[in-house]
Amino acid sequence: MAISQAMCTSFKTELMTATHDFTNGTGNTFNIALFRDTASIVGTYGAATTNYSEMTGDSDEATGTGYTTGGNTLTNVTPTSSGTTAFTDFADTTWSTATITASGALIYNSSASDASVAVLDFGADKTSTAGDFTIIFPTDDASNAIIRIA
Repeated sequence: MAISQAMCTSFKTELMTATHDFTNGTGNTFNIALFRDTASIVGTYGAATTNYSEMTGDSDEATGTGYTTGGNTLTNVTPTSSGTTAFTDFADTTWSTATITASGALIYNSSASDASVAVLDFGADKTSTAGDFTIIFPTDDASNAIIRIA
């Protein structure tokens, strides 16, 4: 399997059709699901990923103690802008007391038929053993936020 960190192309198009609402507290629900990169799994994730079902259809989603299929619900940070860049981000998320191995993650909109937003590549397997598995999102600013439109 191959993982390429990317904002999904379908997400960019769906922004133009108002599929995604990032309004904090009243907008859509965004989730993050973990997946594995193993020789026995044949999926490819990156800019062409359109939906969370692509991961589950290939049985690529991570499993383990403390992990629930579909991943965690993310807490959105209200969209804003700085200069000519608009951006939004999410609060860090943790699977507590978890035994998980994951190679990447998919942010998706569970309010919009599980439409993909972005694929994250961890660069290698990341593992927790009866401990916290945490995704730490970058600083919420025009240069670093996980979603930026310049």
